[in-house]
Amino acid sequence: MTNRISMKLKLHWTHVFPILAWIYYFTGITDNNGWFSLIGAVLLITCVLSAVHHAEVVALKVGEPFGTIILALAITIIEVALIISLMIAGGDSAVTLARDTVFAAIMLILNGILGACLLVGGAKFHEQYFARSSANTALVSLVAILVLTLVLPNYTTSINAPLFNNAQLIFFAIASLVIYGTFLMVQTVRHRNYFLAEGEGEHDNVVPPTNTNTIVSLVYLLICLGIVVLMAKALSPKIEEIVHNAGAPKSLVGVIIAAVVLLPEGVAAIKAARRNHLQTSLNLALGSALASIGLTIPAVAIVCLIYDFPLVLGLDIKSMVLMALSLYIVMLSLNRGKTNVLYGVVLLVVLMAYIFTVIVP
Repeated sequence: MTNRISMKLKLHWTHVFPILAWIYYFTGITDNNGWFSLIGAVLLITCVLSAVHHAEVVALKVGEPFGTIILALAITIIEVALIISLMIAGGDSAVTLARDTVFAAIMLILNGILGACLLVGGAKFHEQYFARSSANTALVSLVAILVLTLVLPNYTTSINAPLFNNAQLIFFAIASLVIYGTFLMVQTVRHRNYFLAEGEGEHDNVVPPTNTNTIVSLVYLLICLGIVVLMAKALSPKIEEIVHNAGAPKSLVGVIIAAVVLLPEGVAAIKAARRNHLQTSLNLALGSALASIGLTIPAVAIVCLIYDFPLVLGLDIKSMVLMALSLYIVMLSLNRGKTNVLYGVVLLVVLMAYIFTVIVP
């Protein structure tokens, strides 16, 4: 009886708060200060937690790795929509927006989400095991797309700037889609067993939800993710004001917004690690990183070609060094099929170094 009551309460608040957040957003009071901003922040956090709950319901029904793919794709699609809307509104002044947002998301996922999962799981279980082939498959795809889209533009000579010309942009957008599409095929069909660890398919002997509950949770997942992005965008002026008053660079605002958008994935991945389901955590983290860049770059490329916007993709030297360090540490951490707390601590320290150098460049 206790379990039934708690489930009713949980379902109740995860349905109510997203609706309240949408009402709050459309009332237009997000521009107010003081208590209204605090209410908006509370609603934002509850929507993030609601998204995690509904993603878990869907994942429980469809099984792995499809559940993690649904959450990663849903968040990435909405993130892409947010970037495109800001680019169209900002015009030429937003030429580096896609690059900065994607890079922030990659650093937060690899060092923040993955590092927290390894630390939390290692602290609780000492060592956690996963399918090494899954990490290798994801990292091969991720490194290829990152270098082709964020590093190579610095070294092409058609344009004397860190960007591609139209022909190059089309080619590398297609290349990103081909790599990501092939990865999805491998993950879901041809080598699905790579992404399944022993015992994780049991989901702690929990009874799968009904079809109706699954459909409702899928709809609410999209509702939650949509309002998370809209609320993050609406609260960004207040965040920007706080950052400005603190004397920090404006680029920190993009990192904060990216962190808020990635919260559902982060919370879901850490919860999986605490249940000793590290494979699920890796599927979420690495799959999200791949979706973030593999879908964002082609989508933004299409918009820039249509509106004739310049698109700066090449990273500066500092960012390339931090990205290379992050990838190298992740590769070393995941090359044995088991982890411990040290890997998590090192990744989180690299994340702090990235954030610190954003604040103090």
